[in-house]
Amino acid sequence: MKLYQLLFIRLIFILLAIVCSFIIYEKQLTYTSLLFLVAFFVLLIELFSFIRSSFLFYDKTISAILNNDFSADFSKHKTVQNYNSLFTLYNTLKDKQNEHTSKDLVYRAILNNIETGVLILQKKNTDWDIFLMNDYFSEHFDIPKVSKWKYLKNQLPVLCSIIEDRNFEDIRTSVQIRVDKQDDQTFMLQTSKTKTYNEDYYIILLDSIQKVVAKKEKEAWINLMKVISHELMNSVTPIRSLAQNLEDIVGQESLSKDDMEDIKQSVSAMIHRSDHLQSFIDSYRKLAMLPSPNKESIELSTLLKNVLQIMNPLFVNAGVTVNNTINNNRWLTVDVLQMEQVLINLLTNSIYALENKTEKHIEITSEIKSNRVFYRG
Repeated sequence: MKLYQLLFIRLIFILLAIVCSFIIYEKQLTYTSLLFLVAFFVLLIELFSFIRSSFLFYDKTISAILNNDFSADFSKHKTVQNYNSLFTLYNTLKDKQNEHTSKDLVYRAILNNIETGVLILQKKNTDWDIFLMNDYFSEHFDIPKVSKWKYLKNQLPVLCSIIEDRNFEDIRTSVQIRVDKQDDQTFMLQTSKTKTYNEDYYIILLDSIQKVVAKKEKEAWINLMKVISHELMNSVTPIRSLAQNLEDIVGQESLSKDDMEDIKQSVSAMIHRSDHLQSFIDSYRKLAMLPSPNKESIELSTLLKNVLQIMNPLFVNAGVTVNNTINNNRWLTVDVLQMEQVLINLLTNSIYALENKTEKHIEITSEIKSNRVFYRG
């Protein structure tokens, strides 16, 4: 039954009560008239309570929706048809909330199972709250899942200083962070800022350089295996086809002149493909066999000076300035040519990394720890 019908019935009863009260009063039935008058007031109070209850029900339902509280049970009110639209809205929003919650759980499960440190910040007024910190980030850096940026600064001051110095802008660089009082570890830092529904978010990703290198090596090996497999199949498939053809020919009772010619051509083709396959395998075998180091003594400063002299034309063309602060006379026992190639590769990568930068500058330093020399650039 609709709400206005219930209201109309109540008004009818109230009107009947007041009319009957007046009619009976005119017939000098005073007590009966008073009884109907009391019934009138009771019905009036019940009407007020009904209207108040209806408004309170709407208010309670809307308040629950606004507070994302979908735990209420309104089954006892389903007989009132006026509430159907409200129930439809409530159940639709409840389903969407459940769907959103399920997706949120799935996304968090995915982020918690990847081996990359993920930190998502959400801006609140002028401060940043930690919207999400995945398990890898918390466990790798041995920090609790704090809720405020200012608490994280006490745990990872180096990382937070870099981000604050860049004013929470997009960053792509390498950083060195000390983990659990061990030696500094190098990480690839990537950050990005995004805005959705008038909310500012700042996403921070930290990848261990060792894992990035391992991933690249794995991809390189996969590509190498694809090339080798493709080349092997291109050689083995025709050889097998020719061998099968020879098998069919020699299986005949007699061989004609044409058969002998086919045999010669097939054997010649098989030898040619075998030679190609042998050459291909030899080339990759040589590639995999790195030469043994020819070690000799050289000063650290001299080694770097030679490399910078070689790289100087590239620095000039790229507009890169280099400041070499290494001036110690420490002697190293290394393969000079191999070590020069390593340094050339590192400096070349640095030039590529500075392509889109306005200030192109490379600072080269070194330090000695545990009888080891560490370069930094």
